Amino acid sequence: MNQKNSLGLDKCFLDLDDPFELFEKWFAEAKSNEINDPNALALGTASKDGIPSVRMVLLKGFDKNGFVFYTNLNSQKGNEIKENPNATMCFHWKSLLRQIRITGILKQVDDKVADDYYNTRAYESRIGAWASKQSSTLESREELLNALENFKKKYKDKDNVPRPNHWSGWNLKPLSIEFWLDGENRIHERLKYSLNEKSIWIKSLLSP
Repeated sequence: MNQKNSLGLDKCFLDLDDPFELFEKWFAEAKSNEINDPNALALGTASKDGIPSVRMVLLKGFDKNGFVFYTNLNSQKGNEIKENPNATMCFHWKSLLRQIRITGILKQVDDKVADDYYNTRAYESRIGAWASKQSSTLESREELLNALENFKKKYKDKDNVPRPNHWSGWNLKPLSIEFWLDGENRIHERLKYSLNEKSIWIKSLLSP
């Protein structure tokens, strides 16, 4: 029989009051078990009119202030976030039969944070941030390839490619974090942490 925590859930849920601690432990297991991109997540945003859209992005950092990803600020998601900062993230780790859902509010990261991460990227990726007008319509693939070559000529020094002003990161500050474990016969186990008005995390069990 599987060991349980104090709430009667599988031992993998542990007994922690801080959801960031539990996320860190689950994420570490995912990095050891997922073959491709354990930091991949589905990001859900919505326009000012409430029309939703979702796409996969990569988590590039997290701490107790939130979860960070990077993108072109003028992309569809960038424009939607400017209009409506409410967003949600969903990690799905098939190898572990686990999910984590995070809901909160997005805020752009500081320039220094964006600069520091941008400078860790490969040269071609930094050039791509300049060349790609993300989400805009291309007349042809050649248009993009030409833009890449032109920016390579402009920024020949691979150690000195400045970050474009239109490229930065977003931090999702969570209001709730839900941990989900697959169960037999679809009797899943769900634990939700919700932030109350005193900024204290409250735990609750959810029905599958």
